[in-house]
Amino acid sequence: MAFNDLEIARYTALIEELIWSKRRPPLHLRDKVREGQRIEGNEIELFLVRPLWSDPTREVEESIAKTRYVRTRYAWQVLWKRADGKWHHYAPRREVKSLEAFLTLVAKDPYGCFWG
Repeated sequence: MAFNDLEIARYTALIEELIWSKRRPPLHLRDKVREGQRIEGNEIELFLVRPLWSDPTREVEESIAKTRYVRTRYAWQVLWKRADGKWHHYAPRREVKSLEAFLTLVAKDPYGCFWG
């Protein structure tokens, strides 16, 4: 089941507080690198938009992390995009119990899977 408007507003505020407020690009790069999130259905994806290295006039979207809420288990699946371009479960921690736990895990990134 898709998130309702109240959940979307709450999740957007949490993402701002726990991720973007701490990882926002420096002022001199903000016109080039933008952060974003996509909330669709029961999934949330975090990404950055930046100039393409080989052609700065074009932009590319870089996925950071994705979570999927499973209401029947009250759990958030943790996903990361591997080099094959597909989303995979994050082996060290496949699920967490809250969006806050997911965002904290992504922010800390102990294995360098989300931020590189």
